[in-house]
Amino acid sequence: MSTRNRPCGGSWAMMRAEQQKQRKEPGNRKGTNRQGRRKKKGVQMMKAAIFTIDTGAYKAKAESAAASALKRMLEQVGFEVKAAGLLPQEREVVAAVLRQLSDAGAVELILTTGAVGYLEDDCAPDALMDAADRLLPGIPEALRAYNLRYSKKAMLERLAAGIRGKTLLINLPESAKTAKEDMEYILTEAVQVVENLNL
Repeated sequence: MSTRNRPCGGSWAMMRAEQQKQRKEPGNRKGTNRQGRRKKKGVQMMKAAIFTIDTGAYKAKAESAAASALKRMLEQVGFEVKAAGLLPQEREVVAAVLRQLSDAGAVELILTTGAVGYLEDDCAPDALMDAADRLLPGIPEALRAYNLRYSKKAMLERLAAGIRGKTLLINLPESAKTAKEDMEYILTEAVQVVENLNL
């Protein structure tokens, strides 16, 4: 056996003994030093808000099926939903609500449903982009690819996602079923973003 890169004699034996000693010491094992470990914020501590962007439903004070479905889903995984309601399809109004909740630190996740199409009053993506400090284009790209497996109409949606302060903002489709399934699809990544923003 070649000994070109290996210590010889007593030095090798001493090094091996020291390595074994270190492995037996809990404080030297990776991930076992409790004093140095940073405790992450659990899902059960996260707060969310959900808004459906629909002028007709807002004026009629109707209940949003999508918001209700998302609320149930988020609560089942441990989120506290602080607000769930309707907003008119007015870009400035929606952006103002996103800014206010984010800047106040009231919630760490804001979801909107509806108004993500190509018509002039489909303002949810524009309002989100107005409010966000920076965008997360990978989220809408992933959702669009996921939804295209079921409907070609998904290519016409202008979903957006971004971050304002320590709050994650995400647009979802109008359909209650699609919005719920989309959120379930990205839930792990959304939680990761919120956790890291609020360490």
